[in-house]
Amino acid sequence: MHWTSLDTSIVIVAALGAMACALLGSFLLLRRMSMMGDAISHAVLPGLVAAFLISGSRSAMAMLIGAAVVGILTAAFTQWVHQLGKVEESASMGVVFTALFAVGLVMIVRFADSVDLDPECVLYGAIELTPLDTVTLLGKPVARSAVVLAAVLLLDVAFVLAFYKELRISSFDPALATTLGIHARLMHYVLMTLVAMTTVACFESIGSILVIAMLIVPPAAAHLLTDRYGVLLLLSTLLGAASAGLGHLGAIWAPTWWGFEDTNTAGMMAVAAGLLFAAAVLFSPRHGIISRALQRLRLTLRITIEDVLGLLYRVEEQGLIIRPGAAIELLRRTTGSGWLGRLAMAELRRRRCIATMADGLRLTGAGRRAAASLIRSHRLWEAYTARHVALPTDHLHHSAERAEHFISRPMREALAGDLDGVRTDPQGRTIPNGGTALDPTKAGA
Repeated sequence: MHWTSLDTSIVIVAALGAMACALLGSFLLLRRMSMMGDAISHAVLPGLVAAFLISGSRSAMAMLIGAAVVGILTAAFTQWVHQLGKVEESASMGVVFTALFAVGLVMIVRFADSVDLDPECVLYGAIELTPLDTVTLLGKPVARSAVVLAAVLLLDVAFVLAFYKELRISSFDPALATTLGIHARLMHYVLMTLVAMTTVACFESIGSILVIAMLIVPPAAAHLLTDRYGVLLLLSTLLGAASAGLGHLGAIWAPTWWGFEDTNTAGMMAVAAGLLFAAAVLFSPRHGIISRALQRLRLTLRITIEDVLGLLYRVEEQGLIIRPGAAIELLRRTTGSGWLGRLAMAELRRRRCIATMADGLRLTGAGRRAAASLIRSHRLWEAYTARHVALPTDHLHHSAERAEHFISRPMREALAGDLDGVRTDPQGRTIPNGGTALDPTKAGA
């Protein structure tokens, strides 16, 4: 793998386009209009034909202007169909882009059937060739696409910074935005106009597939990583830039594993964006599959640890002693998992809450205080439920067994205050005076 200045130029062009698309794509995601870029990419065909008929030229600029005009009309028509036809946004996009695409095909057959009118000049850009088309900037040759996309990105960023509050409110609640004096419909049309201009400007340089990928995938990945609006916008643009860099590296490096020299750069950038999204799906701190599984495991382990403490407290309360094997077997029958019981007892030994004596398991001082806190929560809840809910006494234990793991110290004292100093639960067992709950932030808790 040999990295040259051409590779740097390619990555810069791709990153600028990806960041511009991802920034606006974040708003489309929040408005549930993520496929607007795909709709525009199909709908610009009549714009290409009209631009040729009016200008008599197949120049890239003429094609770009024609596509941009129709892209803006696509956004407007989609909104009109959505409002007047009373259909959902995705259905209105499907109606508009298929209709405009069909109109473009009819126009080609009717007016330009004998002309080599190639939509690839706008729709399927070759990003590998962008460093070859340069302009002079500050005395140095710079890729023309980089200059265009940098201007588009600056325009998008300026719009977002200038109307951040209005965009945020109108994206989540257009009705509230209107009541606050914000013209939500105007914000929508301006945003859609920028989306159309950005996507069409990017089509020539980085290709429609990559544009659509960057409009959708980085914002979706960022949404999995954060629920904060400003952070989401920043993360989506950073993920777009990272997709460009990693994708180009993959395009010139990964194929060598199978004996090839390289592969399509735009396609690998879209693949890189997909891999980043997959990583977010798996490892997102709040919404990731693995993260949620670990959270559930930690919660289950904490509950099992507290069940062990409660079991040993009740056994010692009756003046008995239980052996480790019997405790694990009892936990296996109640929780359905013997390995969790063993893991819980290992964690309690590490915290020095239990000790294995010659005659069996015993609570240490710290373990007894933690167990007393748990049992206090359990029996206070039983007494509170018996006082305020008409339930038979033999129905109280089940709900208390669940609630005891989630009753905080302030709630425990509030229950005690409501019970006016009651010292026993409905079964006549003593309610412990205090105790110290286990710290749930420690490992395994």
